[in-house]
Amino acid sequence: MAHNKALFYGACLAIILIWGTAYTFVGFIVDTISPAWMVAVRTTIAAFVLVTYALLRRHRFPSLRDKVWRWYGFMGFVGMALPFYLSAHGQIEVDSGLTAILAGVMPLITIVLAHFFVQDERLTVRKTLGFFIGFVGIIYLFLPVPFKWEMVQDWQSQGLILLTALCYAILTIIAKRAPEIAPSLGAAIMVISAAILSVTYALATGIPQTMPPRSALIALLFLSLGATAIAQILYLRLIQISGPSFVAKLVYLVPVASIIAGIVYLDEVFSWRLVGAMLVIFIGLLIAKSDKKPGAKSDKKPG
Repeated sequence: MAHNKALFYGACLAIILIWGTAYTFVGFIVDTISPAWMVAVRTTIAAFVLVTYALLRRHRFPSLRDKVWRWYGFMGFVGMALPFYLSAHGQIEVDSGLTAILAGVMPLITIVLAHFFVQDERLTVRKTLGFFIGFVGIIYLFLPVPFKWEMVQDWQSQGLILLTALCYAILTIIAKRAPEIAPSLGAAIMVISAAILSVTYALATGIPQTMPPRSALIALLFLSLGATAIAQILYLRLIQISGPSFVAKLVYLVPVASIIAGIVYLDEVFSWRLVGAMLVIFIGLLIAKSDKKPGAKSDKKPG
């Protein structure tokens, strides 16, 4: 991927589309499955898939004493178990549009953290301006007109989603500084840690007494395979190749992809507001664009 532009941009497109449907799946699932059990099942399925995938690629898991387990185990907590639960709990009260606005804070947090903790990711006026313009585009896309102050009534749930954005920003920084291992192996260790923590907490909340509807279980399966398993491999590889700021830019395209998918597959109404918001977001990304070319000077191991 580091030396194949078509593969690199294909991975970018794939992760945008996968993330673009994740909030929709979560919002649908939490109507019938508790956040704790949704996260437990989501991470457990992903753990089986990623461990199998890593073994098929003939990767050997390091000794439990190896520091890799501490790094990627913590990443599994801060980047999967905790934000998955916070987001699911928040989306019980917050709709997907407002969720997209709140989650859009993540790139702004990321570029600030990267300035202090990642080499060659210094904060510049151009980069800051570009990310702020992109965030304005997301607000323009999802903010109701006219604005109603009732939106802030569920501030506790909205705060949980903001904490989710903070978790993902921290994960992006840690992933860049973590020991170098194959992305498929790193993703497997992350999700093993997340599954252990999530299942433990879910069991503490009690065993569900009723079986969820089939539609929710199917949605949970797709969420587990896509946003939890496949996306983690792509995410770690893109971080290795291009750094936190580039991946943060992709986050701004996620809500756009979600809206387009709704128009194409769910017959949602087309709006010129979408076009205007997309232009604002793309302008922001162009302004924030780094001079570093994707895929350049990477000697990381392929996934």
